[in-house]
Amino acid sequence: MATAPFSAPHSVKLWQLNGTDYQPQRGLGVRTETRFSTWTPLNHQQSNLQLFEERVTLVQRWFDLWTDSQRKHLLDSLFSRCSKSQLKFCRDRLVEMVPVTRVDFTAVLPRFLSLQIMSFLSPMDLCRTAQVSWHWRVVSEQDCLWAGRCIRRGWFLPYTPGGKEFGAWKNHYVSCVSTLDWLTPREASELYGTLNRPSLGVTEEEEERRKEKRIRQRIRDVLQEEKRSLMRNRRPWGSNTTSEGARGPGRSKVSFWSSLTWQSKTDESSSFSPSPDGGQGSLQKSAGTSDGAWEPSAALLLLVSSRIPAYELVLSGVKAGVTVVLYDHRGTLSALLLQVEGAVSGQPAQRVGLLAPGGTEEVYLLQDCSLSERTLLTPGHRDFWERLCTWVLPTREGGGMDIFCPLAASASGAALLQNLSTLTCLEVRAPLGLATGSFQNILSEWSSGAGLEGQQRAAPALQYVSDGVLQAWCRQAEWMEQVLEELRRTLESQLRQTSLQARGRALGHFLWEEIRLDKICVSKELSDALTEGLTALTEQEETRPVEFLSNFLLTWRNEETHRTNTGEDPSPAVRCVNTSDYSQIVLDRRHSVVQELHHSECLYVRRLSSILKVYQEPLSAALNSNRAILSYTDIQIIFSPVTGLVQLNRVFQADLQVRLQQWGVEQCVGDVFVKFCSNLSIYTNYLNNYSTALRTIDKCREAKPAFRAFLKRMDRTLSSHMLSLQELLLCPAWRIQEYVTLLQALCVNTQPHHPDHAHLSSALNTMQELRLFIQKLKRNLEADRVLEEMQQMVLGCPSLREGSRRLVITQEATLLRCPDGQIPDSLKIYEQVGDVGLFLFNDALMLTRRKVHHTPFTVSHRSTHTFLASVALTSLSIREITHTRYVHHAFILESPSRSWVCATERGGERECFLSALRLAVKSALRRTSVKVDTDKRRTLVTDANERIL
Repeated sequence: MATAPFSAPHSVKLWQLNGTDYQPQRGLGVRTETRFSTWTPLNHQQSNLQLFEERVTLVQRWFDLWTDSQRKHLLDSLFSRCSKSQLKFCRDRLVEMVPVTRVDFTAVLPRFLSLQIMSFLSPMDLCRTAQVSWHWRVVSEQDCLWAGRCIRRGWFLPYTPGGKEFGAWKNHYVSCVSTLDWLTPREASELYGTLNRPSLGVTEEEEERRKEKRIRQRIRDVLQEEKRSLMRNRRPWGSNTTSEGARGPGRSKVSFWSSLTWQSKTDESSSFSPSPDGGQGSLQKSAGTSDGAWEPSAALLLLVSSRIPAYELVLSGVKAGVTVVLYDHRGTLSALLLQVEGAVSGQPAQRVGLLAPGGTEEVYLLQDCSLSERTLLTPGHRDFWERLCTWVLPTREGGGMDIFCPLAASASGAALLQNLSTLTCLEVRAPLGLATGSFQNILSEWSSGAGLEGQQRAAPALQYVSDGVLQAWCRQAEWMEQVLEELRRTLESQLRQTSLQARGRALGHFLWEEIRLDKICVSKELSDALTEGLTALTEQEETRPVEFLSNFLLTWRNEETHRTNTGEDPSPAVRCVNTSDYSQIVLDRRHSVVQELHHSECLYVRRLSSILKVYQEPLSAALNSNRAILSYTDIQIIFSPVTGLVQLNRVFQADLQVRLQQWGVEQCVGDVFVKFCSNLSIYTNYLNNYSTALRTIDKCREAKPAFRAFLKRMDRTLSSHMLSLQELLLCPAWRIQEYVTLLQALCVNTQPHHPDHAHLSSALNTMQELRLFIQKLKRNLEADRVLEEMQQMVLGCPSLREGSRRLVITQEATLLRCPDGQIPDSLKIYEQVGDVGLFLFNDALMLTRRKVHHTPFTVSHRSTHTFLASVALTSLSIREITHTRYVHHAFILESPSRSWVCATERGGERECFLSALRLAVKSALRRTSVKVDTDKRRTLVTDANERIL
């Protein structure tokens, strides 16, 4: 075979190499010019080696210019062409260049060797091992590692694990260990004895001897303390006089034995019990006794309903020594008893105060449970009050009950107080209802059960809450509720795990410390004088307003001084605080009620008139001048009912003023009320149109910027009494409640033979019917609002507005599932499969899938609900699950087709929800039975008519 000449590169042209870095080497001869040639010299070793080196260099240069995918493709093609020896060489080369320093032995070794290594670890180390990785967790939770540990301790699994069940023995071991009662060696030797001296148990005689020994030791300690106190307080030598209140040896022994006797009566299990304040015992010296006797100290107990507006402000002002129980108004009486029992901790309370919403005839203790003369003797209420009075000291020791609702203002409320006092054997007090306002009655005069003379000049409520905080709350409760609604909505997710009481104290402290309500609270006299002065100032065209206001206040002061000197009755609030002749107040109480009625009526008429003067007249003037802010239709919808109210109440105010100027013992105001009640159809029309007026205001405010600017300019000014238009439109609803309270106070203080008694009773019945109408409207609007919000909150929710459906209670719970249904209930182990929301209506129960979404960098979170199922209450059954080591606070909801196992976070939540659910089921079944009976009766009547025909 002829060799090719070496004059030029074979198969590569020189012009193709102009763009490369190829430089032909000179002086190496013709054999070296074969770099890009495919020909390989086999017989010339030097040329072969040289040509190989050149080609390797070229390939490396190409390799550097390729991408990663191209390099991998080249390596893959090369490895596929290599023999086994070449592949082994690559493996050894890779191990040498990239040494393996860490390797998972469980992935390299066989499974039985990994389990053998794991078997030498302790249970705690195995639990730590499970946190390394998922593969290690699978290995460390094998049943062969945990079954032996459980069996050696006598912990047998109560069921046979399924083929796909994982970690059953480990879960059983953890459950058994978490419920163990650990004993120290000394405790174990005392209980079970030792190997040398077995325990024979403690007999009753030994227990009695130990008890007597403890009592004698306690007696010696107390006597030693008495001797030390006598030595510290002994009189000088030679003094034979004994001052009043000095304690001698005989008296100290008597007081000691009396206290010991009392202690033995209160605690049968032990003669002495530790005091709640952390002292040595529960024997404390009473500051109110002059003989130095030792008596047990009792605190005050205050029950506060979460339905009270701005209850946080009340909690922030609770005095020291007062135990507060903030209870959920949606709960039950049994849950409230459990909460009170946990708060008192076995220590009797001096007095019990109840701060709950209510009127002059009943107290709305819970959402579906009101206290009245009719419901007091029902089994539930009777048991509740009988058990509650056992935690209060008897009346002879100063015990009693204070209800912060004006029950003493009506005959039925007074009968309720008397029946409650007879049932509980306690002194029961309540306000007389001589003041108007949201909660102003609490600061006014209370019923005759006030007892001590010092308590007649101050409201009994001041024993529980400090004066400044209580006054601020009573005057601004309705307004502060609007502020606190936004605060609760903002802080609810952050303080969900905190109790209601702690959250309430925090919000109340914020209001009191930051807003400084004590600085803006003024007396009723000053507020009335400033209000009338500023009102008169707005009605006059004054160029020197400060001088006019000073002259007006000076005239006001002279008139007040003249009324005081001439013997005229001052306002009820001033009389309650400053008058010391209590008997005179009782005799002239009817006059004071009429005065309060006339004064509040004047303020009410001024507020109604400001609606027309401040809002309607400018809007009508703008409409007539072709610069309309609102249309004629909108003005008529909003303001036309108010015109009739103003005319009606102005006549009523004038009639009251005439009767009050000619006041006498036989003077009557009932006929004035009867005349006023004959025109209450105006109020009915106004209340029916109230929601439409509010919607019209909101619609116009959003759609018309001119009206929005007009409201911003006119709202909360002196001419509008610092109120907005919506707040002024709410005044008639508040006034109806004030009418009822004042009429009841007049009826109570009017003798049956008085000529005014019949008219007052008739007017009271009419006003109560109107109040019930307002409450029904309010409940219906609130129920519709709640259903609308829930419809938007739950995804995929069916229509909720069906019939008379209303929401009863909501509850968050966890959804559980048992792997094996054949296990007895006491041995079942449940696993959590999700979170659910339970929405209880009066006719159905809706279950939703709840998902919690946390906000980054904050502790707050929000929940979203997706519709899961709904069950009619008539086909729903409830079954509680016994509290075991495997499940807590769980219950089962069963429908005809399926069942759900749910559990709440706390036991009180489960008790509250199940109580409400059972009551709703009973009510639904009762309604169904009544409907069935009605249908049957209708069918029988139809059949009888057909036979007759």
